[in-house]
Amino acid sequence: MPTTSSPTENQAASRNRLIGLLLTLGGAVMFSCKAIVIKLSYLDYEVESIVLLGLRMAFALPFFLVIGYLKREKTGDQQSISPKAFGVIVLLGVFGYYLASYTDFLGLQYLSAGMERLILFSYPTMVLLIQRVAFKTPIKPVQWLATVICYAGIGLAFSGADFSLGDKFSLGAGLVFMSALLYSFYVIGSGKLTPVIGSIRFTSLAMLAACTMVLLHVLLSGNTLLGLPWGLYGYGLTLAIFCTVIPGYMVTEGIRRIGANDAAILGAVGPVATIVLEYLVLEESLNLVQGIGAALVIFGVVLIGRSK
Repeated sequence: MPTTSSPTENQAASRNRLIGLLLTLGGAVMFSCKAIVIKLSYLDYEVESIVLLGLRMAFALPFFLVIGYLKREKTGDQQSISPKAFGVIVLLGVFGYYLASYTDFLGLQYLSAGMERLILFSYPTMVLLIQRVAFKTPIKPVQWLATVICYAGIGLAFSGADFSLGDKFSLGAGLVFMSALLYSFYVIGSGKLTPVIGSIRFTSLAMLAACTMVLLHVLLSGNTLLGLPWGLYGYGLTLAIFCTVIPGYMVTEGIRRIGANDAAILGAVGPVATIVLEYLVLEESLNLVQGIGAALVIFGVVLIGRSK
């Protein structure tokens, strides 16, 4: 006879899913605040991108060290981290997070927060295309359709953009596209390694590698993180805790509870939240043409999430 779940088990499963949904949504919204905080930092202070990124990672580093230390031992069916896997994690942290973050911070000097988030949100389509080329992963017809819709939306958003910045606008867009591409490799690598070594161990090690490279970059560039305005430290601390550490582990736990597919779909709230916050905080907004383009991008990514 088939077994049936008891009411108590059903309630527990529903509660677990609800917690997962709230964690994923909350994490996506907190991540979306990053662009707003960065833009506010640029408006209030004449600060270089690498200094602001350095503050973010310097404040985040202790959290990653503590969490990484506490979760250093494998649990359940997790495997030990081999030297090869360790090397791959370091490379992903350096290229997929440090360089991705740096190009994103640079791009935000020339783009609005909403446009930055819109371009950056194209990374799921890049993940599909890279896996198709590198790993011969087949792409379903609906995924091809979603990719076309996504990039059509980006094209539409660009057609309605303000090009008064000229070459700087193109430079900013190119930098953020590069950020999305680099982050795509991080997503692919995490998808391969987290089932083997665990998501928290992977995230902690990759972030430690990224933090190390950022701080080294600050040192070699001749900048310093000392003697800066207190308000700038406040922005750096906000970026570290509320836009990096907390949402990072919230999304990780949310994915564990509801699965990567549903989490990818819920992630579509990110660009919407950025656009709303941009309007409320920065008094900027997308025009009608850009809004339609943003809707197409979000629809395309949701299609990709549902097709997995």
